[in-house]
Amino acid sequence: MKKIIWILYIFIAVSLVTASAVKAENFDGSKPLLISIIRAIECTPEGSCREVKPETIQLPQFLKIDFKQKVILPAAVGDETPATRIEHQVFIDGKLILQGAEDGYEKMRDGLGWTMAISKETGQVVLTASGEQVAFVVFGAALAL
Repeated sequence: MKKIIWILYIFIAVSLVTASAVKAENFDGSKPLLISIIRAIECTPEGSCREVKPETIQLPQFLKIDFKQKVILPAAVGDETPATRIEHQVFIDGKLILQGAEDGYEKMRDGLGWTMAISKETGQVVLTASGEQVAFVVFGAALAL
């Protein structure tokens, strides 16, 4: 009976290690990802921050990251929001860090720089973006496609 219990413990331990290794591989930039936006916060220089709906800051609810083309684009079919280029990609302390910049609308000073951190262990996402007199912090979760 003790032998069966030990075999079960070994099986569970190996399963957990294998599952976490497979999970970690999903967020290493080798597979496309689907990002679900969970929470968005907008902050101004006066120190006021408020939670906003993603659509109010023109952020789709779901994003797709295509690492082969180095772009982030809306996941919804028919969404005309243009893709954003991933300018820089690096691994730091168990996180996949993506960075880029957007010019925004023509004839408007709405350009901004952004950084997205994706936990290699959990797939949790934190996106920060800053422009002129505004900053955004967005929390989400990734799923490998």
